[in-house]
Amino acid sequence: MIESIHGHDVMHMIADAKRTFSKAGLVSEIHQKFGEIARFHTCSAENMSAGELVDFLIARGKLAGDPLALTLDPAEICQH
Repeated sequence: MIESIHGHDVMHMIADAKRTFSKAGLVSEIHQKFGEIARFHTCSAENMSAGELVDFLIARGKLAGDPLALTLDPAEICQH
């Protein structure tokens, strides 16, 4: 069984990088760090692929910008 990774771990990875990502580049970076078959969950969603997680984070306002230059404000990472 594939372990589910919390979206907070991905958000911390983005914050630690201190740079922008294209949407495709971010998905690729997530695959490199967590594996291409990794599944992700958040406080309100589960069983997402890397691409679905990125879309979720954009929809929730956690990632801002456009598909070529996404950024994350570390204050957007909930601390629970």
